[in-house]
Amino acid sequence: MNSHSQKLSVLEKVGYSLGDLAANLIFQTLVTYLAYYYTDIFKLEAKDASAIIFTVGMIAAFAFNPIIGALADRTNTRWGKFRPWVLWTAVPLGVVAFFAFTTPSISYNGKIIYAVITYSLLLLLYAANNLPYGALSGVITGNMKERNSLSSYRFVAVMFAQFFVQVFMLPLIESVGGGDKAVGISKLMIWLALTGTIMLLITFFTTKERIVPTVAQRSSLKSDLKDLVKNKPWFIMLILTILVFITLAMKGGSYVYYFKNYVDKESLATFITPATEALSKIGMNFFGKDPQSAGFGLFNAGGIVFMIFGIMLSKMLADKYGKRDVFMFFLFVSTLFILIFFFFKPTSIPLMFASQILHGFFYGITIPLLWAMIADVADYSEWKNNRRATAIIFSAMMVGLKGAYIG
Repeated sequence: MNSHSQKLSVLEKVGYSLGDLAANLIFQTLVTYLAYYYTDIFKLEAKDASAIIFTVGMIAAFAFNPIIGALADRTNTRWGKFRPWVLWTAVPLGVVAFFAFTTPSISYNGKIIYAVITYSLLLLLYAANNLPYGALSGVITGNMKERNSLSSYRFVAVMFAQFFVQVFMLPLIESVGGGDKAVGISKLMIWLALTGTIMLLITFFTTKERIVPTVAQRSSLKSDLKDLVKNKPWFIMLILTILVFITLAMKGGSYVYYFKNYVDKESLATFITPATEALSKIGMNFFGKDPQSAGFGLFNAGGIVFMIFGIMLSKMLADKYGKRDVFMFFLFVSTLFILIFFFFKPTSIPLMFASQILHGFFYGITIPLLWAMIADVADYSEWKNNRRATAIIFSAMMVGLKGAYIG
């Protein structure tokens, strides 16, 4: 099929983007709060929480992802290769996400076993859902401009999920739990699980796979892996993905502790008082209950709002200057606004917020381009080897992502 004829409707772009919104309600919660949840709410010792996150994460990165990638590439149904996985995992993923953030009244050793089981199931189902979902972007259309546009829709949705998790979640946990964070996060996860499940079902019903490999293109797993090792663009993108997500994981996971242990509480309370008072007037009273939680949420809000503006500019800049050059330049600029945090004093609240906003804007420009370039790598592999192995390429990238996150 001529790639230039593969135009996508707004409905399909929005429907596809809801799948990443749903997945990121889980992923952003893991990145931002998992360590905090295990140590401060689930009440595991830091060494045990770290061991669980590292060990299960390694298994997910180097076992779950390649297996799911190979299975997805070999799936053939009347719905396509990748869409069925979104359907099959929608309900189980929501159920397991709820149980993974529920604190049962059991012994300490029982909690360790419970955490290992629920976290393992969550990462397995997340891989089975999100990896085929990501690969789906490579077969919805072969039109490069449409693919850039699809990525922009997708990552605006990601930012909405990130906005909710990083801005509202911690204050809401304290509010709906009446001060009991274990009760609060459990109640909140019920609604997140239901919402995410519905969104994934919408993704399944509104999308279509247009790029279908012929029978002659189908190959063995050994051939796919051999092609992958020889794919220079894939190797470059793998290294890039690992470095980017190491930065994001360190940044995202550390901010909650940064506000808890480093930021001056009195300076923070003074700085955010006008905002919390304004929010209280429109019914968001939960923002005023704890200055640290409120400050953490508002800090993230500034970065995410401007990140969305950056995402909106991404397609226009990529179409004019090329994905690679735009990505490289704005990734470098955004990194500078992370490094500058090293020089801030605990009372430098305005500078912290300003740097977060600028980082969010410049990094937002790069977000859709990373995954669009990964989809391009699948096209390159098909051109080079006369075989298409979209999911195994995305699964290899997910190895890098998970390896960066658990590192």
